[in-house]
Amino acid sequence: MAKLTFLGLGVMGYPMAGHLAGAGHEVTVYNRTTAKAEKWAAAHGGQHAATPREAAQGAEIVFACVGNDDDLRGVCLGEDGAFAGMERGALFVDHTTVSAAVTRELAGQADSLGIGFVDAPVSGGQAGAENGQLSVMCGGAQDHFDRAEPVIDAYSKICRRLGESGAGQLAKMANQIAIAGLVQGLSESLAFAEKAGLDGRALVEVISQGAAGSWQMVNRHGTMLDDQFEHGFAVDWMRKDLGICLDAADALSVSLPVTALVDQFYKEVQQMGGGRWDTSSLIKRLRRP
Repeated sequence: MAKLTFLGLGVMGYPMAGHLAGAGHEVTVYNRTTAKAEKWAAAHGGQHAATPREAAQGAEIVFACVGNDDDLRGVCLGEDGAFAGMERGALFVDHTTVSAAVTRELAGQADSLGIGFVDAPVSGGQAGAENGQLSVMCGGAQDHFDRAEPVIDAYSKICRRLGESGAGQLAKMANQIAIAGLVQGLSESLAFAEKAGLDGRALVEVISQGAAGSWQMVNRHGTMLDDQFEHGFAVDWMRKDLGICLDAADALSVSLPVTALVDQFYKEVQQMGGGRWDTSSLIKRLRRP
C-alpha cells in the first residue's frame, strides 16, 4: 500500500479520497475549508494537514481535485504549494478539469523538480465518485501513468492514457462537448413529450432501448420529469468547462456551434438562479411560460 495525499475535498474529491483510504492506502488530505478535512480524517482514519506542502511531504503520489486553473496553480505552486513539499521521484495526479495549457505549464514545472505529472480528469459525476465508477482520461508519460493507474483503480471503472501531457484534458473537453448536446436533446425530447400529453417515464422506457438511449436518459430523465436538479454536476461548473472547450476549439480552428449554443442556454439557467442546479436543468428554460 502507498503513502498518498489528496488535495481538495469537494463533492468529487471527498469520496475519491475515501476510496483510496478504503483500499488500504495511507492518506493525508488537505482542503481549503479545514473543517471538511477534519471531518474526512475522522470518518476515514487518515490525517489532514494545514497546507498542500505539509500534506504532500513524504507522499509517493499526490492527487488533486480542485476548482479551476487558478485553484490548481494555488495548490501546486508557491512556498506552501504541494510541489514544494514533494520529493524527487514522487508523482502528481490532477483530477481537476482545467485547460490543457495550465496542465502543460505545471507538468513542465514538475519535471524541472524531478516530479512526475499525470493529468487525469474524470467523468461520472458525484454518483460515479461515490460508487467508485468514474471514467478517467489521462495524459502524461507512459511510466507515470503506469504508476498511477493501479491506485486510481480504487474509484474508476475505466482509466486510459490518451497521450502526452494535456491529452487527458483534451479528452475531457471532448466528453463535455458530447454531454452538452445530449442533455439539450434530452431536455427538448422530454419537454415535447410533456406538451404532447405523453407519459414521460413510459416514453423513456421505450426509447431508451433504441438508438435514442444514453447514460443521461437512463440516469436523469426521472429527476428531470420531477423537476429535481440537485443530483450532480452544477451548471456553474459546466459553464467553466464549456468555456475551456470553446477556447481550445478557437485555438484549433474547430467549429463547435451546438456547444456554443448550449453554453448560452446554460447562461440562461444561471440567470434563472440555477447556477447550482445540475446540468439536466436545461429543461427548466423550456418550461418557462
